Amino acid sequence: METSPPSAAEFAADRPAPGDPVPQTLLLLGASGDLAARLLLPGLGRLVASGAQPDLTLIGSGRDDWDDERWRRRVADSFAKVGADGPRETEVVRAARYVPADVTLEEDLRRLLAACHGQVVIFFALPPAITARAAAALARIGLPPGSRLMLEKPFGTDAVSARSLNDILAGLVPEDQVHRIDHFLGKSTVVNILGLRFANRIFEPVLNAAHVACVDIVFDETLGLEGRAGYYDGAGALVDMVQSHLLQVLALMAMDAPPTLDARDLRGRKAQVLRATRVWDDDPVRWSRRARYTTGEVDGRRLPAYADEPGIDPARGTETLAEVVLAVDTWRWAGVPFRLRSGKALAGTRKEAIVTFKQPPRVPTGLTGYEQPDRLRIGFGPDRLGLDVNVNGPGNPLELDQVHLMADFGPGELPPYGEVLRGAFEGDPTLSVRGDTAEDCWRIVEPVLKAWRAGTVPLQEYPAGSPGPNDSLLTPAPGEMRRP
Repeated sequence: METSPPSAAEFAADRPAPGDPVPQTLLLLGASGDLAARLLLPGLGRLVASGAQPDLTLIGSGRDDWDDERWRRRVADSFAKVGADGPRETEVVRAARYVPADVTLEEDLRRLLAACHGQVVIFFALPPAITARAAAALARIGLPPGSRLMLEKPFGTDAVSARSLNDILAGLVPEDQVHRIDHFLGKSTVVNILGLRFANRIFEPVLNAAHVACVDIVFDETLGLEGRAGYYDGAGALVDMVQSHLLQVLALMAMDAPPTLDARDLRGRKAQVLRATRVWDDDPVRWSRRARYTTGEVDGRRLPAYADEPGIDPARGTETLAEVVLAVDTWRWAGVPFRLRSGKALAGTRKEAIVTFKQPPRVPTGLTGYEQPDRLRIGFGPDRLGLDVNVNGPGNPLELDQVHLMADFGPGELPPYGEVLRGAFEGDPTLSVRGDTAEDCWRIVEPVLKAWRAGTVPLQEYPAGSPGPNDSLLTPAPGEMRRP
């Protein structure tokens, strides 16, 4: 017999009395995939352990022919990785269910929705094309009132597909019930950018084109492919990291102060910045770089060349390192280059935003040793605030040395996925990406993608365990940058 999603009357009857916790069901589509085990379920475990979701049902679904017991083992193992093994977590594991389904079929989606109770939160841990087909099928059958949608990046595959998916979602639920996930926005250090900038008079007055020479946002890691060929070979470093995560960090670094941290104010300020962002000098050939790693040694491990990794199609030319220089055409930042870079299998881990200040107009004659500019560093792992400044050194008091002041940020209460899940459960979209912003992120990188597909930007190579290509855009020769 065909089942249907709960009606508005049935949904209202399922509601608790005023003051009682609202029952919620997290319906995880793509539950048997890597994302669920590696990031999503551990974040959920920590959230449940905090007591934030006292009445939560977890339903997993995928095309794999799992049963409830196998699904519960996966949930329990993921919870255990983060020490989430108390009575609350045990109850969620015990009640968890797995429903095999093809989420692009209406009849399968009806079965899934009928298994949910209370308020439904649907997490699409799926490739963009499958997400779009599932959303279109949901639009045809309808959702229970109050449903919330969580969509994993990348959101679409280009600006056109992102706009099309936004149109489908707009017919399903209001915009503030759509949570486009960027877990970087759940990182405590990324959120700390707001406090650093807008609660301290010492930094904000000099964060502008009059005082800043350039801004670098870097996410380099020693990890290689780590079994993610199925997703990564179709995305690459530019889409996986720059188009989503690093552009969100750029928006927080470059936006003007919002009047409040309400979702409307904060996301509005971010949107203003991204609308004003484009490739430096409108020249993606000159101001972008791509490369992939060859065989090498990282942290004592021998890595094969990316092209030789299992599941990789070498003919795709997928990059494992991407760099792009962007201009932010606002009054505050006009003329300041923002250089975004992310790479895999590199010599060391470097995850930070660096503001490099201009040199003083003149250093008094008699002071010697001035070589390095002042820098403000915001680290994303480890979570730190650093300040590099020039002071009179020991010995000769007229000789300058650069000192490095460092402070550790306190860890957040929850891991990033725990934070973004909490936002969806509580109906707060502050840490999610607004629809127009998702489209603008594609607009920004599309000239680069087009140039790369045309072969006008060569695919360089670097040995695994090396610093990357020698001619990195992160270290241009003096005077090389010119105004857009």
